[in-house]
Order: sequence, then structure tokens, then C-alpha cells
Amino acid sequence: MKLFLIFCMFALNSFAQQMEVGPITRNVHLSPSQAFVKSGNTSVDSTFIYISDTLSLPIYDDFSSNKFQLYTAQFNSPGVTNQLFYHLLNPTNLLPFPANASFTNGATFKRTYDSTTDTYVDSVFATIAVKVADFASYPIVYQTEDLYPPYYIYDTIGVPDVRDTVWLPNPTYIQDSARVFFADLLDPNSLWLDNQAYLNERFGFNPRSLGVVTFDGLDAFGYPYQIGTAITNYADRLTCKPLDLGNLTAADSVYLSFLVQPEGLGDIPEQGDSLVLELYAKELDQWFRVWSMNGDTTYPFKSVHIAIKDAKYFKKGFQFRFKNYGSLAGALDHFHLDYVHLRTQSTLSDTLFKDFALVYPLNTLLKTYTAVPWDHYKQSTENKMSDALKVMVHNGSPNPENYQNGSIVFSQGATNYGTFTLQGYNLAEQQINYQPRTTHTSFHDLTSGAEFPRNLIGDEQSFEVNTTVSAQFPNDVSNDQTTFIQHFYNYYSYDDGSAEAAFGPTGIQSRLAISYEAYEPDSIIGIDMHFVPSVTDVSGKLFFLTVWADDGTGNPGQVLYEDDIFNTRSPIYGTTQNMFIKYYFTDTIKIAVPIKFFIGWRQIDQERLNLGLDRNIDHSDKIKFSVDGGGTWMTSPFQGSAMMRPIFSTSLDPTLGIQTKESIATFYCYPNPAADELYFQSAVALTNEMKFVYDASGRLIAQTTENTISLVDFHQGVYFVSIPSISPKPVKIIKQ
Repeated sequence: MKLFLIFCMFALNSFAQQMEVGPITRNVHLSPSQAFVKSGNTSVDSTFIYISDTLSLPIYDDFSSNKFQLYTAQFNSPGVTNQLFYHLLNPTNLLPFPANASFTNGATFKRTYDSTTDTYVDSVFATIAVKVADFASYPIVYQTEDLYPPYYIYDTIGVPDVRDTVWLPNPTYIQDSARVFFADLLDPNSLWLDNQAYLNERFGFNPRSLGVVTFDGLDAFGYPYQIGTAITNYADRLTCKPLDLGNLTAADSVYLSFLVQPEGLGDIPEQGDSLVLELYAKELDQWFRVWSMNGDTTYPFKSVHIAIKDAKYFKKGFQFRFKNYGSLAGALDHFHLDYVHLRTQSTLSDTLFKDFALVYPLNTLLKTYTAVPWDHYKQSTENKMSDALKVMVHNGSPNPENYQNGSIVFSQGATNYGTFTLQGYNLAEQQINYQPRTTHTSFHDLTSGAEFPRNLIGDEQSFEVNTTVSAQFPNDVSNDQTTFIQHFYNYYSYDDGSAEAAFGPTGIQSRLAISYEAYEPDSIIGIDMHFVPSVTDVSGKLFFLTVWADDGTGNPGQVLYEDDIFNTRSPIYGTTQNMFIKYYFTDTIKIAVPIKFFIGWRQIDQERLNLGLDRNIDHSDKIKFSVDGGGTWMTSPFQGSAMMRPIFSTSLDPTLGIQTKESIATFYCYPNPAADELYFQSAVALTNEMKFVYDASGRLIAQTTENTISLVDFHQGVYFVSIPSISPKPVKIIKQ
């Protein structure tokens, strides 16, 4: 278990204490559906109770597709039944008490007052037997309790017609009802009853095929079980549907096999963390642990092969489940599972998964970027296709296998715009055959083949890209192909849209800058960012959006835009899968940028802001950070791609309400940040033009007609320089 950790799988350099990476604590990939959909927090009213179907062997899941049971029944769906339960029943005839009935568990009484002697006598009411239902969970359990009427009676002797009944304002028990709905599950293609574990194609390190299922400290909604704590306990579960083993015995040689890996591209589980396998004996109504593994650093997926021999398991209603023990604070202490296979007629040596498969999905056919603006691409004249497309395949056969050519096809609907041949000789790393039980990595040059057509009309385009590979032996063909969408919208991106970690600089006034080299100069209207919660919620922390020009050495230089103190930003966590949040510039203005520029932020507080980090694509050389006010820029020590994208101006701007006037200032101040002297420069003469200097609160503190001004007497901080005769836009400067 780790809490408030820095991933230790990285080789940290001297900068690592100022740039941090951590786990994500909310998994936005996961579906919120679950077996019990409650209408409230304390009642089973309107809850669906699902009755599972029973499956037969074999059970097989390579996690290349979603075989988690969906719970989609509606109140009026065919076959749905319901039952009404009452909160308070008469134990004698089991009929409900009237709708307005109420009781209390504290003694109530009748008080008789004698006005002649000024004395009173209390007579406690007789109790009433009531069967009380617990509506907090299903099955609903009734318990008989002896309760009292929910009122007091006050009577005065000798005074006619003076008898008061005082009702309790909040009696302990009030008649209520709950209607519970029942639906049958009839889907033999769905194998798993719960969806707490996370089906994905990104967290495993060199898996043997597309897709794994990951165990961590996130619940079925993708939120930490107990965020901000150091508590360790059982977290995720993966439970198979009931199986009918009643007609089998140990002589049928039933084995359960699977592949497992700790950490992967996630968080290292400690030695005290574990992944556990349990088997369910139906007639004993008991789970038995038959296998477990402790936490460790990542290693290649290894096979586990378990014989099921005990007679108590050979019943109708047998189940098996995996569960992990670790931190409950988020996406921590990862274990990854693949190729789960329960079958008969296996043997002790039958541990191979003889599949030929793609290891990871492809995510772009372009060089450098996973997405670019469509108008930039269609106006470009250079070939932008990848010259080193990475493809990874795994030969799961115990023998060398002949290679075959693969293919990549990109299209829109029925229109095929291009096909690439993946030479089998290259896929096999220039070997005569695919080597047995080996992962092969190859790189393919697409620049001499087809390109995405530039003559399509529209502001944006998208193409479906299908990749197929194969080998000359029978295998699971679902792992031989993968599909993705090549986007041409209004942004550039390095990432694949999936965050495996969260990162950012630490320190007051730290800066994070991501470099981009656009196909052409243009204007940007904002920044798309994916923030993820990581152990500590920092959504209340503040930062300033910032855009820099490249200084010619590959570092941020002139500040082209930065928010002011009246327009600060905070991390916003999305509500859907890997959701990016659009941060538009103040007053929806455009910022003209050259071909090389940086986007990022200047943060106000010490804490890491936790931008998403895609660890499957490495563009760490594009990530710069500074902890000394921008004086020194350093390169990120963590491999991955920052999930931060520049949003470019398109013809959609009027719809978005983006102002058409370019906002970049036509004069410059340097150096910036400055210590003693500040100089003014412009393409037009500035002599005798009045320059005004304002502090961050808007107070005028200096003015001059000279082309330089002394900052010696200025306090450290942010200032704004305005030359109204030259530009309506002020320039922000920083006094060090």
C-alpha cells in the first residue's frame, strides 16, 4: 500500500523532488452500472434484484471484449416482477399496520394529576408487538420489537373535559413501504457479475494480447473506496456467474488457468498487498482461498494453473472470484489479470495460452501527434504520416510460427482511402519465423504510401483505422485486429486519451509548459486539459493559463498570454471517461502563436495539480517545468505524454463566441521576468509614446516616455505595461 506516493519505477534525477508523478484516484473509464441500483442511500425502495443465470464450462475470457454483465432492466421491461414490503407488520396476522401508524421505542405513559392534592401518578402504557423491517438492504429482514404508542396523555382529576394528548414530533418508527423489482439475467456471453475491476488496454506492461483487467483501490464508480486514508483492506472483486459443475468429478481434470502481473504501468503493490483467488462451495455457502500472490515490482505476465479436485466444488452453483488487498485511497497497488480459462480435460502441463495477438492498440498514423487540426493538415504540403509506426505482437505458440503480412486500412464509412501492408518479415523483427512465446516489436515507414486525403470539405474529419495481423496457426482472431479513430478536429495532441498517472511540478509559482510545433502559425483560443484526482483533492487550488513563444533553444520564452488575478483557474475533474475540460482564454480572445510555442500554467500554491499523464506514449521531452519563476527550465524526468492540448481557431469560432480580433500585443517587454531594468520594443517607433505601468490590483504606479524603465524600487510580483497608442492589450511582466 502507498499513500501520497511518488512512483518509484522511474529513475529520478535531481529535479524529481520538484516534478512529481502519482497515482490517479478516480478511474473514469469504469461504467457506473451495478447490480443494485438504489433510489436513495437508506432504502431498497425501487431497487432491482437480479437473479443470475447459470453457465456451463468452458469459461474463457482474454479481456479483448467486454464480458461484464450489464444491469439495464427498467421497471416496465418484459419479465420484470416486483414485490411490496411494509415497514411495520402485525406479528399475529402479518398484516401491515395502517398507513398512518407510528411507534416509539422509548416508554410513554398516561399522567393523572390530582389538583386537590397537587400530586400526579404516571402509568406506563403496555407495549405493542411490532415486526419491523430493515429497508437498508435486501433480503429484507424483520425483527419483532415491543414498542410504545407515540404519545403521552395528561389527565386532571375533578376537572371535566381536560384531557390532553401530546404526540411525539419524531416517533422512532413510522409506517412506510418499499417496492423491490426482480429481473432475470439471461446472457451467456456475460461472464462476470461485478464490474469493480477495470477492463482496459493500457495498464498492463507488455501484455500477451489486447486487454487486461486491473485491480486497484477504486470502486465500481471509479472513485476511491476511502480517499485520503491509509486504510488497507479488500477492494475490487471479479466474480464469475454461477456454474453448473454438478455432473463433473475430479476425474474430469478441471483446471483454472490465468495470467497475472503486478504493477504494470500502474502503481507498485507492496509485499503486504495481495491478489487472491477464492472458490465457492454452494452447499456449504462458503468461499475458500486456494491461491494468492503478494505485491512486487512489474515482471512479464506469468501463468497460474490450478486443479479443482475437492468434491465440495462439483455442484451446481459453483463460483470463483479474484479480489485484491491494498490501499483503499485510489488507483494504487495494481494487479493485472489476463486469459482466465476454466475447462475440463486439462493437465498439469497445460499452461500455455497459444494465441497470436496484437499487444497494444494503435493510436495514430501521424508522425508525432495523435490528432491535429484539419485545416492545418489539409493545407500542409509535407508528408505527415508516421515514418516509425510502432507495432507489437506476441507469439503465444510454443513453436516458431510462420509470419504473414498484416494490413492497415483507413476509411470513412464504405469509402476506403488507403491501405498499408505490414510486411511480416518486419513484424517478426527480420526473423524467419515468429519466435516461440516472444513479443516482437517493429517499426513501419508509412511515408511512401497513402495519405489522408486533403480535399475533403469541412472543419473537421475523422477516419476509422483498422489494423490486422495474423500468423499461420489457429488462434483467437479477436486479438488479431484493432480499430481506432484518427481525429482531425481543432487541437493538437500527443496522448492516446488515457491517463495512467497524474503529475505536475510542486512549489509556489511553479510553471508547467508543454511544447508544440504546429504545421503552420495560427491562433489558439484556449487549452484542453485532463485533470485527475490523485489521493488529495486539489480542485480548489489556483493557476494561471499561460502561453509562451519558443526562445529559440527549445525552452519557453516570451509570454504571449497569461491570466491575471481577476481570472484565475482551478483544476476541474470531468464526469465522463477521460474527459478533457476546455479552458478558454479571458474574454474569449484569440492568441496568435508562431509555429513553435508552449502552453501551460503558472500555479499559485505548492501542491501538485495532477495533470493526466499518458504512460503509453512517451513525449517527455516536450514537457518543461520551472520552479524559479521561469528563470531555469528543466525537462520532465517521467516518461509519458502530458494530457494538455492547444485549441486552435477555426470557422467554428463564431458559434463558440470567440472574438475575431487578434489579441497578441504589438510591443514587447524584455527581459521578462526582469530584475533591475525593463526595455520596450516594437515594430514601430516608441520614442515619446507614453508607457504606463500598473500593479496587479490595477493601480497606476509609474509612467514614462522612455524606452526603458528602472524596476529597482518595485516589489517582487506581477505588473502590467500598457502603451495605448500602440496596442489595446497590456503586457504582463514579472519583477523578480
